[in-house]
Amino acid sequence: MKIRTILAVSTAVAGLTLANAALAAEYTIGITQNNVGVDSYQTTYDKAFKEAAEANPDVEAVVLDAGGDVARQIAQIEDLIQQEVDAIIIWPTNGEAVIPAVRKAKKAGIPVIVTNSNIAEAGFDFVKSFSGPDNITQGARSAEIMCDKFKDMGIETSAKVVQISGQPGYTTAIERQKGFDDRLPEVCPDVEVLETQPGDWNREKSQKVMEAFLVKYDKIDGVYAGDDNMGVGALNAAKAAGRDGIIFVGATNFAVGYEAMEKGEYWGSIYQSPVDDAKAALKTAVDVLEGKDVPFLNYFDTPKITQDNMSDYTKPVF
Repeated sequence: MKIRTILAVSTAVAGLTLANAALAAEYTIGITQNNVGVDSYQTTYDKAFKEAAEANPDVEAVVLDAGGDVARQIAQIEDLIQQEVDAIIIWPTNGEAVIPAVRKAKKAGIPVIVTNSNIAEAGFDFVKSFSGPDNITQGARSAEIMCDKFKDMGIETSAKVVQISGQPGYTTAIERQKGFDDRLPEVCPDVEVLETQPGDWNREKSQKVMEAFLVKYDKIDGVYAGDDNMGVGALNAAKAAGRDGIIFVGATNFAVGYEAMEKGEYWGSIYQSPVDDAKAALKTAVDVLEGKDVPFLNYFDTPKITQDNMSDYTKPVF
């Protein structure tokens, strides 16, 4: 098999698997992902990465999943180092905590590519490239979507907004929040952000967060969520409470968000493909190993999508 999915994180088990594998491929590339089961984006990414690795005769992939546990991810990075893989791709569970392990990989001469969510800036010296979306730009574009809608409604001088961010400590969550928080006052300076609470990329938790917002605030004109999975959770809370007219904007368009946009219940988001994300990560790793000139921040574009232009985009598969 060209793809080895290792469930155990012990070096002994991983080493045994390596010894028994056929190593005909030119490059062995290990990947440790954040949490494949937490949402459909990561599940689709995982499938697309495996398919891309299978399609490349020069690559053997060792596919790992941290299950959202930073300690487990650190152990997986250390296992990959001991296996002497040619490159490591990491989707960080925590952008700060993984830095010492990434430093070990560089010291061992193994290039590290960060995918989807970057590590903290203190770790940049130990990374060859980041492959993924520009999360700050995504947050900024979400702010622009919301502001434009408020202007169309004539409430840009009085609107009040709540924000549901992603998992605390997770770089994507931090950057999408920063992009939104920095850009909104520039385009709609009179809009007030009442409060921000984490939804942890989880729809059910985000629904509960929104329920609390609805009890606390009599006036909410807009909700910004770090992705549509959380945004639809917030939408469900508002519908259950009979609070109509709230503008919902996400930062990664999920199928459920797209469907809610079709129904006229959810205004807009940012279009991002997990398939493109996965393919870009693998290509970046191979390009690094082949000595090609790869930019440190290797972004792919993520355009705005709203009810007005959604017909230009196919419904996400995740």
